[in-house]
Amino acid sequence: MIISVASGKGGTGKTTIAVNMAASAPESVQLLDCDVEAPNAHLFLNPSIYETEPIFVPVPEIDETKCTHCKKCAEICRFKAIAVIGETVLTFPEMCHSCGGCVVVCPESAVTETGRRIGEIEKGRAGEIDFVHGRMRVGEAMSPPLIRKVRACRDPRKTTIIDAPPGTSCPAVAAVKKTDFVLMVTEPTPFGLHDLKLAVGAVRILGIPCGLVINRSDIGNDRVREYAADADIPVLMEIPFDRKIAGAYSRGILMIDALPEWKERFETLYRDIADCVRRGCER
Repeated sequence: MIISVASGKGGTGKTTIAVNMAASAPESVQLLDCDVEAPNAHLFLNPSIYETEPIFVPVPEIDETKCTHCKKCAEICRFKAIAVIGETVLTFPEMCHSCGGCVVVCPESAVTETGRRIGEIEKGRAGEIDFVHGRMRVGEAMSPPLIRKVRACRDPRKTTIIDAPPGTSCPAVAAVKKTDFVLMVTEPTPFGLHDLKLAVGAVRILGIPCGLVINRSDIGNDRVREYAADADIPVLMEIPFDRKIAGAYSRGILMIDALPEWKERFETLYRDIADCVRRGCER
């Protein structure tokens, strides 16, 4: 089973839900922090890191001795990562999407691929939790290649919990697609509702069942609950706006450690999701 914890906007509490659910699970699980631009699950789990792997993506390299400046490589590149100016070929590795098209179309085999480092993956263990996260190199613009590398570390023998990036763009889609269940985290505010609708729309296009956690549930209004009822999205947990919870978060302490009564609730959340996946919830 693969559970993605996602949201339409940042700051809703995705990481809080992901790490506490992983720590409360009645079985050994794996947590993948796919928010590679700002990973923070490690701040709460404090894993012992035992392996660091640099991640590279292929980018074009031009052999000027073979190049005839036919411009076919530049013409096929949708992202303008190659430009031919007179008898000079310029490459822009940061704009390259590593599709390999330029290598295929070059009639002189003047285009080869070299690796460009985009970040690294760290693997570790926190108690019974297998932990993996990605760290993107500062200045990188495209996180999906690194997210896919993090997801490739999944252990199919264990339930995997993915802490996804916020939003509905390519990074979020790369993290949640081909998962069994998406747990949406939102807050009962106009911004929370607006971005929740966008996220639900994206998940339904992908055909993945979803449920909802309402964080800071006693602020704002009831419009999120009304939307969930109308859209037939189960509200699986509500977390109140509690100074003790906020204080624990600010000190990097798991919610279930600061307030032990919440451990059973997170375990129930995990079991409810597992039951939903087994039943084949409506998408």
